[in-house]
This record gives sequence, C-alpha cells and structure tokens, in this order.
Amino acid sequence: MTPIRLLIVDDHPIVRDGLRGVFSGDPAFDVVGEAGDGLEAIARAGALDVDVVLMDLRMPRMGGVEAITELRRTAPAVRVLVLTTFDTDRDVLPAVEAGATGYLLKDTPRAELVRAVRAAHRGEAVLSPAVAGRLMGQVRGPGPEVLSARELEVLTLVAAGSTNREAAQRLFISEATVKTHLLRACTKLGVSGRTAAVAAAAERGLLKPPAS
Repeated sequence: MTPIRLLIVDDHPIVRDGLRGVFSGDPAFDVVGEAGDGLEAIARAGALDVDVVLMDLRMPRMGGVEAITELRRTAPAVRVLVLTTFDTDRDVLPAVEAGATGYLLKDTPRAELVRAVRAAHRGEAVLSPAVAGRLMGQVRGPGPEVLSARELEVLTLVAAGSTNREAAQRLFISEATVKTHLLRACTKLGVSGRTAAVAAAAERGLLKPPAS
C-alpha cells in the first residue's frame, strides 16, 4: 500500500523530532517534510505532494488557522489534523471552521495519534475527547438564551444582506471573527449554513432590525 505522505508543522524543533520518531519507523507513513510555521507549511504542502498535515496552531509569522484556511483554498485534497496543547473555544472553533479534518491534543497516546492520521487520510473527522465534549456543549447550549449578543448582531446583519466582510466592517471586528460567530450560532441552533441560521433565529423571534 502506498505510504501516507505526512508533513509535520510545529514551531518547536523538539516536537517535530518527536513526531517524526513516531511515524518514521512505520512503513505505512512517509514523513516527507517539516515546517516551523504556517507560511512554510503552505509552501511545502504544495511542493511535496502531501496527504496529511499535522498542524500546530499558535506559531510565529502565520498560525495554524490561517494556514488551514489557505490550504483549503490551494490544496483542498490535503487533510489537516490539528495537534496542539490548546482546547479553548477560541482555538477549537476557528480551526474546525477553517477546515481541519481533526483536532487532537498533544497528550494523545502514540497509538491513538497513528490511528487518527490514518482516519484523517480517509477523510474521517477525528476529535480528542476533550474537544468533542466542548463542541457537544456548544451544540446543547443554554436554554432560552442560546445566542450571545454578538452572535445575534452578526446574524441580524447577515439577515439584512451583509456579507461577512461587510458585517466585520460594521462591527469593527475581523472577517475571521465574523465567521467564528456564525459557526457558533449554527452549532447552537442546530443548523448548517448562515441562511439556515438566519431562518432558525428569525423563527425563534431572536432577530431585531439592524441599527442605522
């Protein structure tokens, strides 16, 4: 069977060395390269015909979320498996929204990591238990007040016809932050896509006319 071509992306050389050691002795994998930040990752993923990228999130020059977003645009066949120490909402949701196939923490056991890379290569979603629990908590959400004030502001602008960029300019936040709010709103409302989120919020009477 053709080995899975793997790119390891982390700004700490000792972490890259450790990960290379996990996979280099297994004939099912071929570690074709390493990168120390997101910019390097994008360049090397394109040049090395990579199947799966093991991606850290917080790195200099370009972080993991930005790199994932760009890889989804330039190399959509490449699977990205996040491997990081961070499991907060500000890390998990943007990475998933950007297009990560999976999200694992660096305390993941070796055998589980190997299985996760195989699963990611097949296009299967892979989440560590802590991350899965966090996302499920977002799905369940609180009772009547499901959406935050900012999520409602974003949905209200979308309902009025604003693009993500226009909503970002109106609210003085980044376009990536708008996308994160939309993802959270979709998750909490149990829908997929901004149009469905607007419809669900309107059905519950949550939307108000945007301020002029």
